[in-house]
Amino acid sequence: MNIIIPMAGLGKRLRPHTLTTPKPLLPVAGKPIVQRLVEDIVDAVGTKIDKIGFVIGRFGKDIEDQLLEIASSVGATGSIHYQDEALGTAHAILCAEPLLKGKVVVAYADTLFKAGFKMDTTKEGIIWVSRVEQPEQFGVVKLTDTGAIEGFYEKPKSFVSDLAIIGIYYFRDGEYLRSELQYLLDQRITTGGEYGITDGLQNMMKKGTSFHTETVQQWLDCGNKEAIVDTNRQVLQNIQAENLISDEADIDDTIIIEPCYIAKGVKISQSVIGPYVSVGANSVITNAIVRNSIIQNEVVIDNKLIEDSMIGRYANISGQFENFSLGDYSRLNE
Repeated sequence: MNIIIPMAGLGKRLRPHTLTTPKPLLPVAGKPIVQRLVEDIVDAVGTKIDKIGFVIGRFGKDIEDQLLEIASSVGATGSIHYQDEALGTAHAILCAEPLLKGKVVVAYADTLFKAGFKMDTTKEGIIWVSRVEQPEQFGVVKLTDTGAIEGFYEKPKSFVSDLAIIGIYYFRDGEYLRSELQYLLDQRITTGGEYGITDGLQNMMKKGTSFHTETVQQWLDCGNKEAIVDTNRQVLQNIQAENLISDEADIDDTIIIEPCYIAKGVKISQSVIGPYVSVGANSVITNAIVRNSIIQNEVVIDNKLIEDSMIGRYANISGQFENFSLGDYSRLNE
């Protein structure tokens, strides 16, 4: 089985973090989003992954090497494919055309999930979905009485279904998918000016392909700063049984309120850390309180209260805690 991961987007809603790092490589609980995505797909699929293709922009050799290492870490061969124009989801998949053979999973790298199932790879096609409270904000699927997908609906104004498409798809026949997506490009069939995977799915259904769903237990958004900080919290909750604090971290006179992830080389003193904090490698935190935040690698924090925050690599933050004698009815604004 092969996996194709389109991830060429600029991640504008996560700037300034994505000015130097592609969104799928931002860390959540100590691992890049795309690495957690790959690991979770491998676990849910339950079969050997042969190749993983990353469809990217011109991100540079260091990032490409990191992606290839992620593929290698799950026993697969990685490959890099470029999407130089943002022409839509179907076009992005076709950029990795050599991998459209046999069984294929397509997974967009802006979401994480908790599956809770093992996928049945004998089915022709599977769309991964999550039940949502506001389906009018998502693309949804409607099912027949037998559980097959009857149709796809993009942000329906009236209720059709509460099963939202999370952006992960399985196809038993990669060559067939390739031909259907190529047909869209050849015939210039677009929606909103882009070649979309949903148009290809609709055509396949008209020709008799039977698509089913798998419903994930948890769907975690990584679209903006608030969402990714909340996803970090939920992932830490999910994996808190693991040893998330490195033995190579130097922690002195500090209270750690778990769950937290603390990487090797971190130095923390006279601080309170947690809950729901991830601290990247070689960061230094002194005399600080940090809650529900992502601190990336090589960050220096001194004398600060940090909460619900995301701090990029090599940032340096300092301030001061103050001692007050404040009388009745006083007001202090900073």
